[in-house]
Order: sequence, then structure tokens, then C-alpha cells
Amino acid sequence: MTSFSSSHPGSSTDDSVPGNAATSAKSAHGVTPPVTAEEEELALKLWVVLARANGSASLHAEDDVTRRGIGLAEFAALEALYHKGPLLLGEIQRSILISSGGITYVIDRLEKKGYVKREACPSDRRATYATLTPEGRALMAEIFPMHRRRIALALRGLSASDKQHAIDLLRRLGKYAAELDLSIGDE
Repeated sequence: MTSFSSSHPGSSTDDSVPGNAATSAKSAHGVTPPVTAEEEELALKLWVVLARANGSASLHAEDDVTRRGIGLAEFAALEALYHKGPLLLGEIQRSILISSGGITYVIDRLEKKGYVKREACPSDRRATYATLTPEGRALMAEIFPMHRRRIALALRGLSASDKQHAIDLLRRLGKYAAELDLSIGDE
């Protein structure tokens, strides 16, 4: 297994290092520096590796959840409510990264299954909270520890320090991509 270290090429956190993810996409003059063919190839390879790793690990999560009769989005909403308590529907939506229509559908399904109930927000009539029912809390108390273990087993291919390094790198990459102008590269 390959271990990442601070001496790994490109792992520097120095913002002045060319090609570093923390380096701004635009120069001081507001012009996007050209992307080299080598940079494009490496970026595409990283994209494919990330997608395949995510796909492989996600199969374990999906299998674990669907065998219990709930979908991944439903499980994500239950998990958010289980760990954070009652949440506004919009808070759940942002937490699990689905559309506003999607969260309504997910909460409707969980409500029909008896795992969640809606409660009006006392300070804002337009807002609605979702909260776990006793059945929903019991379900999560039963299945979450097994789900957590299943994910840990699926990601056992990396050491603890490799996982922490991957978390740090991917968090930095995600923040960089989120801040990047969507029209970048169109010129």
C-alpha cells in the first residue's frame, strides 16, 4: 500500500507552489494561466480514480442500506436526524446534498414508513422541522452501528494516517473547486 507523506510531490501546503491546489486559478491580473496537457491528463486520471473509488465504496453503503428497505437518500436523512436531532427540511437538504423537491419526497417516504414526523416551526409558519419518531430512532440505533462497521471495512485499504491525509487533501480540493468560477476554462 502506498503511503502519502509530506515529501510526496505536490503535497506541499505552500500556496506559492505552482500547481498546488491552494494556488489561485487566476493570476494577479485576473487571467487564467494556461493548463498544460500533462496537467489535463493528471486531472482526468485523478477524476477517474476518485469516481471508481467512490463507486466501489458506495456499493457497500448502498447494499447495507437497501437490504433494510430504505434508499441511500432516506438513510442519509435518518442519519442526519439521528445525530443532530430535529432539523428544518432545508437543513437536511443542504446536509445530504439533494434538491428541495428531493427532500420533500424523501421525508414523505420516511413519514409513510413511520420513521419521521413533521413539526411546524413555532417561530416561522413557513418552516417545517423533521424529527425521528420512536420507531425511526430504534431503527437507527439498530442499523447505524452495523452500517458504520461496513463502511470501515470497505475503506480498510488505507491506513489511519493515509485516511487522514486523504481527508485533508480531498477537503482542500473540494473547497478549491467550490470557490472556482464555473466559467473558468471557457475562454
